[in-house]
Amino acid sequence: MNNRTVIITGSNSGIGKAAAKKFALEGYRVIMACRNIEKSTNARDEIIEHSSNDNVDLMKLDVSSFESIHTFCSKYKSKYQKLDILIHNAAYFNHGEKVFQFSADNIELTWATNIFGPFLMTQLLKNHLAESDDPRILTASTTNIKHFFDPKREIELDNLHGERKERKKYDVYKMYGDSKMAFLMLTFKLAEEYTSCGIKVNAVMIPNIRQEKESLKKFRSSYYRIIATLQNIIARSPERMAETYYYICTSDEFKNITGKLVNIHNKIMTRSEIPSGKGGFALIKELMGSEHYPGYVENEEVMEKVWEIIRVL
Repeated sequence: MNNRTVIITGSNSGIGKAAAKKFALEGYRVIMACRNIEKSTNARDEIIEHSSNDNVDLMKLDVSSFESIHTFCSKYKSKYQKLDILIHNAAYFNHGEKVFQFSADNIELTWATNIFGPFLMTQLLKNHLAESDDPRILTASTTNIKHFFDPKREIELDNLHGERKERKKYDVYKMYGDSKMAFLMLTFKLAEEYTSCGIKVNAVMIPNIRQEKESLKKFRSSYYRIIATLQNIIARSPERMAETYYYICTSDEFKNITGKLVNIHNKIMTRSEIPSGKGGFALIKELMGSEHYPGYVENEEVMEKVWEIIRVL
């Protein structure tokens, strides 16, 4: 694939690393955008050896920091003339965290990492993407958004700077789910905004994926660590998910598709038609399956609020 370039955030472990290996094997120039350079250097060397592809460039990026994002994008644009694929793989989810966490820009850390940072990075690289003859952006969604099948579940947009942190108990699980739902909404919105530039923007639903021992050690909750360890027995491998990343970002099938959520089987998911508040077997089927997403994703009022908050960057 010679002259085509892909940026993958958080590519020193897990799915990101597996995806970097896959693209490198296929001959792409791979830009590993990672926060921990020391850890990432070993991963880069492994990918180069595994793929026999020397075009693997490691660049420092803390996706929760606006300053780091600006620095990364400036350096990238000074080195490369265009960008073909941008994969927003990095995410923050500190299992068991009970204290409100802030980014360097005074934004709740989950939101800063999972949506504010990726959006800013996308905007800064937009022109370079537009130089490609087939530009594609892929964002990582998760099965966590299925919590929004609950008609009472809503995204909280009034505590992103800790406005209510003294009165409201910090819940990293809700923050993570809210940020991922908001990012999926933003993905659909960006697909509309970037149509004129020819940039395709899609999301992929990540199911239960096997976690590395190093990741399990970071869990602050022993309960969730045990659950995750047990889930690893039946979980899919990062390499399997990397194949899906690659297919969505390179196949002719998705060359002209934008604004969609895709599952691990490369099938486009659609909005659930189950009426709000209804349950039973049909809802269980939706929760267990990978064909539909909650109708909340297409809540235009919430989407516009998210867009107004984000676009000021």
